[in-house]
Amino acid sequence: MRCTILNYIKSFFSRKTKSPSSEPASEQQGRRTSQAKLGNKRSVEVSHRANVKAQPKKRGVKLAEPAHVVHKKFSLSAGQYGISPKNFPNNALSIISKLQKNGYEAYAVGGCIRDLLLGQKAKDFDIATNARPEEIQKIFGRQCRLIGRRFRLAHIVYGREIYEVATFRAEHHSSANDKSSKTSDAGMLLRDNVYGTLREDAQRRDFSVNALYYDPTQNLIFDFFHGIDDLKASKLRLIGEPIIRYQEDPVRMLRAVRFMAKLEMFLDKASHEPIRDMAHLLSQIPPARLFDESLKLLQSGYGVKTYELLRQYGLFDSLFPVLPRFFTPHGDSNSERMMVKALNSTDERIRDNLRVNPAFLYAALLWYPLREKMEQLKNEGGLNSYDAMQLAANEILAESCKAVALHRRHSAVIRDIWALQFQFPKRTGQRPLQTLAHIKFRAGFDLLVMRAEIEGGDLVELSAWWHEYQLSNDAQRNELLANVKSPFGDVNEGEQRKKKRKTRRKFYRKRKPQSGES
Repeated sequence: MRCTILNYIKSFFSRKTKSPSSEPASEQQGRRTSQAKLGNKRSVEVSHRANVKAQPKKRGVKLAEPAHVVHKKFSLSAGQYGISPKNFPNNALSIISKLQKNGYEAYAVGGCIRDLLLGQKAKDFDIATNARPEEIQKIFGRQCRLIGRRFRLAHIVYGREIYEVATFRAEHHSSANDKSSKTSDAGMLLRDNVYGTLREDAQRRDFSVNALYYDPTQNLIFDFFHGIDDLKASKLRLIGEPIIRYQEDPVRMLRAVRFMAKLEMFLDKASHEPIRDMAHLLSQIPPARLFDESLKLLQSGYGVKTYELLRQYGLFDSLFPVLPRFFTPHGDSNSERMMVKALNSTDERIRDNLRVNPAFLYAALLWYPLREKMEQLKNEGGLNSYDAMQLAANEILAESCKAVALHRRHSAVIRDIWALQFQFPKRTGQRPLQTLAHIKFRAGFDLLVMRAEIEGGDLVELSAWWHEYQLSNDAQRNELLANVKSPFGDVNEGEQRKKKRKTRRKFYRKRKPQSGES
């Protein structure tokens, strides 16, 4: 048994291990070829996956040629007009670049290009792209929020800055789907989410001077409807048939007036003629949207000129229905003079880079309608001034909000400014200090000064007194209070009231005679 085990061990160690060289050459070559093929196949698969991962996913059919080649006829070098990427904020360029890297077209569009061509400082940098709103949100994530139902948009947020990104639109007639496009019986667009190409989007713009696109990558401007030529000629021209375009969106009439005032341009004849006959269509616009448009019109730094154009085209009545009854042929009523003064003041503050408050502007414009309504209520109902003012304010603001939806925060401030006008004449005791401490004192005082300039009389003395009072120390204020003019003369009103107070007569009952007295 032991010998058998030893023989087995010897035979095990005596075996020769086969080496690769001991195999036939043909087998070795075949194995090497198969390994090389397998390695090449794996490397090709890896590189293909890397390429697929590196390439951005593109929606729809890939363009055979880039936009500056497809639309070469309408592309102009931006350099010849002094425009380069340096004129645009880095955040706007970053949005355009990110969209383009993901395989989409993206351009700066509209007013920013127009203003740069006119040598002005651009404010709003809007972006147009062929990416759908949902695709934009997918690219920018939480940095993007989608807004709007009638016109779907994406807002890209950088801190306090918001950039509007719109998808290329096409003619709404090309879609029969109510979810994408819907029109009222009067022809107004209720929903406009039919997406299209760059050229189709330019055709859907309102004015030729706003249908300008800028590509920072190629430093090119796309001008499909001779917008640059219209800018040189100071001409404002609607794209398409004006009547149809005004019916689609009546706010375009307000935009025409705003651009005429701001850019000092004239409206071409075809776009000019239908406005007066179609002004009534503004009543179909939601009041909230008209409020935003009214701020753009009257708080753009060209308020007086805009006001004159609104009256010229018959558009003012739709924004301020309580004011037209105060208009006179010569424009010399107190209400009309107040409008001009308030708008001039707003324009000056904007030029001086000072803050403007919509509530003050509306309080000034609606002041004389309020006074008229107050007098009417006092005469008809025998109300005191405070109650009459509260009821009149309710009616005036309610009627105004039917056309232009004033925010509640604005209407509250308007009421405060109006109430202060009735506090200013009360200058006895602690009342001046209480009035001075009011949070809206400055706005109320500014309206008082405007009233004094328009009406004159006692308001001139009252506004001068309050101007001096707010700049005085305690001793000077006491002296001012002691010299307050009253309806009874130049003495203190309180002392005069004491002198005028009648002394009460004393009455004594006759004592009844007691029994026993004669």
